[in-house]
Amino acid sequence: MGPLVPSIISDEFDLIIAIILGFGFGFILEQAGFSSSKKLVGLFYGYNFVVLKVFFTAGITAMIGVLAFSHFGLLDISLIYVNPTFLKSAIVGGLVMGVGFIVGGFCPGTSVCASAIGKLDGITFVLGSFLGIYFFMEIYPFISDMYFEGGIGAVTMPEMLGISQISFALILSISAIGIFVLVTYIESRVNKTSFELPKKKVVRMSILALVPILIIAVTGFMPNRLERIEAQINDPVNLKAAEAKSLDPDKLAFEIVHNYYKWNVIDVRSPEAYKAWHLPLSINIPLDSMLNREWETYFKQTHKKNIFYSDDMGQTKKAFVLSQVIGKADDHILNGTSGEFRTMFFEPQRPQVDASKDMVDLYNFRKKSGIQMNDLSKSLERFHSKPKVKKPRKVQGGCA
Repeated sequence: MGPLVPSIISDEFDLIIAIILGFGFGFILEQAGFSSSKKLVGLFYGYNFVVLKVFFTAGITAMIGVLAFSHFGLLDISLIYVNPTFLKSAIVGGLVMGVGFIVGGFCPGTSVCASAIGKLDGITFVLGSFLGIYFFMEIYPFISDMYFEGGIGAVTMPEMLGISQISFALILSISAIGIFVLVTYIESRVNKTSFELPKKKVVRMSILALVPILIIAVTGFMPNRLERIEAQINDPVNLKAAEAKSLDPDKLAFEIVHNYYKWNVIDVRSPEAYKAWHLPLSINIPLDSMLNREWETYFKQTHKKNIFYSDDMGQTKKAFVLSQVIGKADDHILNGTSGEFRTMFFEPQRPQVDASKDMVDLYNFRKKSGIQMNDLSKSLERFHSKPKVKKPRKVQGGCA
């Protein structure tokens, strides 16, 4: 799952991608007329609301895209950085920004766009922005307490309102339609033009307005990625397929002793159970953590085989199916529980005096294998004490 940065697009290309997107964003702003201070100020005087319409549309589009991509497992929104909210400084900063917008006719982004095409008012605004930044740096020690006052953390509007993301997206999209109609009416009154639109244009605009609502509705009614995965790991057919890829304890013990470098022995129990006792050279990836991005490497690699075990065969089979959903590694399961494996190789019962040769040979094999696995585990402890994982990091960014 995304975001694209840093998992698909490496850190080395961050600035290159930023430059390309920056040029594209500036070009679109200029083509939309946002390099004109008259058009931007028109928002505050009521004669031109194109700025509100464009940025509101962009916000709605981005919101629906993020929501849909997240719902269907194409985007991991847990890796998207959310700025912490400080109410007092946000209100004061918003007022300062608004006054600057009205007086200068630009916001930081559009001022750079205007200055890039040589407009003197845009250049003046950019220079003023640098002076403002310098002034803020000088007075920051005196206002730092106010700056961080009223902090409520990295919260989102759905969390504050206590509603789902789907519900908030639906409310905001419907509100946007109403706001667009309202500002169009205000424009017509201020500019003394007709509010009436051609019937074909009304129909076309109505269809376009229904598109985001339809996408949100479809997204809300369709099962999300976690629900689809849950259905897969509980499907009897998939669980039955896990049995065909099972290894007996004796076979696994032989592989650990002689071919340990070819296997990832994965304990899917809780960290507490793993700490109490685990198979030699095994790593702990709890079943409820398998979807975490740091474990993807194990489920998508092809150079080693995976074998899962736990205290419950049902749990082991679910881990197998989940691994197959995440990637296509060569996965197997232990045909038995961790307790049974421990009893066989580390607490073997000596056969009776009249036991057959096969029983004696099996006992000797298991006792010897237990000793060899312990010795191997101690000798390789520093290499297998902790699994190597790829830690995800939050992606930061935004508009000035």
